[in-house]
Amino acid sequence: MFNLVCKPDEALASYMASEGIDWKFLPSRAPNFGGLWEAGVKSFKFYLKRVVGNIRLTYEEFLTEIIQIEGMLNSRPLVPLSSDLDDLNVLTPSHFLIGRSITSIVEPDLTNLNKNRLDNWQKITKIIQLIWKRWSVDYLNSLQQRNKWHFEKKNAKIGDMVIIKEDNLPSCQWSLGRINNIYPGKDSKVRVVEVKTTRGIFKRPISKLCILPIETVCVK
Repeated sequence: MFNLVCKPDEALASYMASEGIDWKFLPSRAPNFGGLWEAGVKSFKFYLKRVVGNIRLTYEEFLTEIIQIEGMLNSRPLVPLSSDLDDLNVLTPSHFLIGRSITSIVEPDLTNLNKNRLDNWQKITKIIQLIWKRWSVDYLNSLQQRNKWHFEKKNAKIGDMVIIKEDNLPSCQWSLGRINNIYPGKDSKVRVVEVKTTRGIFKRPISKLCILPIETVCVK
């Protein structure tokens, strides 16, 4: 709890100093210094431009799109919240903003419907669903590319938290699990694992998994 006698800024600065928090700031007009998080923003802009295209949106509609996109970005899993094998909860950027993970209302899949059959809200929902499907796949693929040698240097092990690549998940929802068993090949490399999820236990190839925490990924 902050000392109420101090000004809010002074209390916050004092608290962060006591926790040993070290701030590193980027130079002005140098987004390339941002590395991975700037690449993530660039990726999302790429899909936003191509999905929205020349569609005319009102201010309220565009604001709705941007806020939902913000929710998607802040829903991505970062690290497990505990080492308990039965705990499938993860830390996300939204925990730093609102203290919990972000949830969203599950809408019917509208991606294959013609826009002439949709009302205004459904048109906005379709745009969000298209962006989510394209961005989430691209995001998971980028994590795998950055860690393509991870399994050769450090085999997957029992207890690792993973993101499972699944199709047709609603926006802001990720398929999470814990590795329950491993199946090494003749060369001692793990290529198939058994994953425990809230829906049961499944066998999956490591090509369908992203292990958390991803040590080489920096998160802003």
